[in-house]
Amino acid sequence: MKLLEEHGIKTTSNRIVVVRELALSARPLTLGELEMKILSVDKSGIFRALTLFKEHHLVHAIEDGSGSMRYELCHSHSDEEDDDLHVHFFCERCQRTFCLDGVPVPDVAVPPGYKATSASHIVKGICPECGK
Repeated sequence: MKLLEEHGIKTTSNRIVVVRELALSARPLTLGELEMKILSVDKSGIFRALTLFKEHHLVHAIEDGSGSMRYELCHSHSDEEDDDLHVHFFCERCQRTFCLDGVPVPDVAVPPGYKATSASHIVKGICPECGK
């Protein structure tokens, strides 16, 4: 699969299944949600793939405050850095997390001596569907 190769990841059947499921999803997924959708790969196999994908900047890992890490495909053009960081929205009613692709993570200046390695920005509230 070309996407895996572009990020320096060796193609295996398990990795293809995981990356396809992430590509089909309209929102970030937890490990448990991926496990329920992918019956042909066990939880440890999915987790190993996600860990490798994260190391190669193929996925974002998002802490949204729900107690579970969520994963989404990164649209990065590099296997060395994330170049598509964006804000996420956590709906307090339905507990889903949504990508706000057009909204970049704001720059934050850290004090001297600190070295920022990643950033995430979560906005919490009620999604349009729950707001009806």
